Amino acid sequence: MVSEDVARDALLKFVESKWRYSSKPARNLTFKDLKPITVYRYRLETFTESRSSAWEFEPYNGQAVDGPQFGASPPPWEVPVTMPQLFTDRVEKVRVPHSSFIKMCHKCKGCGRTRCSFCHGRGRRRCIHCGGRGRHNKKRCSSCHGRGRRRCTSCHGKGFKTCLVCHGSQNLLHFILLTVTWQNNKDDFIPDRQPDFPDKKFEKVTGDPFFIDDNELVYPIQGFPDQEICDVSKRLISDHFSRFSSTRRILWQRQTIELIPLTHAHYSYNGKDYDYFVYGIENKVFISKYPSACTIL
Repeated sequence: MVSEDVARDALLKFVESKWRYSSKPARNLTFKDLKPITVYRYRLETFTESRSSAWEFEPYNGQAVDGPQFGASPPPWEVPVTMPQLFTDRVEKVRVPHSSFIKMCHKCKGCGRTRCSFCHGRGRRRCIHCGGRGRHNKKRCSSCHGRGRRRCTSCHGKGFKTCLVCHGSQNLLHFILLTVTWQNNKDDFIPDRQPDFPDKKFEKVTGDPFFIDDNELVYPIQGFPDQEICDVSKRLISDHFSRFSSTRRILWQRQTIELIPLTHAHYSYNGKDYDYFVYGIENKVFISKYPSACTIL
């Protein structure tokens, strides 16, 4: 339960962040009741790892080639990687050992350059100023000097450009790239028992985690005073296992029950009754109606 001073300070801080609200009511209000409400938040986290591989290539410029001559490429799940901290999202890309080989560039056929698509290899383009006629308004075109064509600005008159695939190296280094994805899959549940308070507000605040259970696979909670928490624990654990075990590896699970502070403050100002909520350890405020608000006519 928060004190009157804490409830007032929380409201003042909230009012100061809203330019339409005056701070006078928050300073001069009279509290009538501060009602603490018990709110539990159940959270299940399943930390998973998934792996996928695909062929990739890069320009070959003399770098080392780890090919099949050094051994067979290991399967995706046997490639060594360093796991991040538990329940931390991360994506890591690793080149599969012994999967590399050199191949001629498929775009330029090993030439290192391709024909310019703007001038079609001619090196010159029709003058857009005179339409290729060489004259404009019965005078010699000043843009192309009467030639009707100008040097291609894309290839600088060469008729070809450096290959965008191999960057002129003529060869490509092919390899298998392994993508490892660690993901913390999280589900929260809060019993909806406060019709005047939107539960989504709880998503941005923290509570006091008085129960923490983590293991490779956790078991449903039993014997908790709130049976709805027990039922949700059983349902979510089963749901996570069926969703993730078939496509990923479940590395670790954690379930927690938090007690989130929620106080319903009733007060009066200028003879009228109002109320607001103070919630979370951060003492955030939710208010549906405030005594004084500025308006622009």
